[in-house]
Amino acid sequence: MICPKCEYEFVEGITKCSDCGSDLIHTEDFEGNLVHADDWVILKTFAEQYEADMLKANLEGAEIETLVLGQKDRSYPTVGDLAIIKILVRKESAEDAVKILDDIYNNEN
Repeated sequence: MICPKCEYEFVEGITKCSDCGSDLIHTEDFEGNLVHADDWVILKTFAEQYEADMLKANLEGAEIETLVLGQKDRSYPTVGDLAIIKILVRKESAEDAVKILDDIYNNEN
């Protein structure tokens, strides 16, 4: 059994993902639906998590599959937060996502 969202594999008999709560599916049904880095492009980067979450909500509202990738180096001692948060969309949705992004940022007051 595998979680279609987290891609964690579980032993037979478990029906829900312990991380996200999604219903698990059989591994055979999951094959061919794996997330591959080559299928995604970076749409925008942020310094603040809430900004990334807001854009993700807008994109998902338009039925554009979105990933948020937070990169924080905990081993680097520094003042402040130097984390970079990336919003990724599937390549085939990138053009539509850019239009939404332009609409959001061109309508700000």
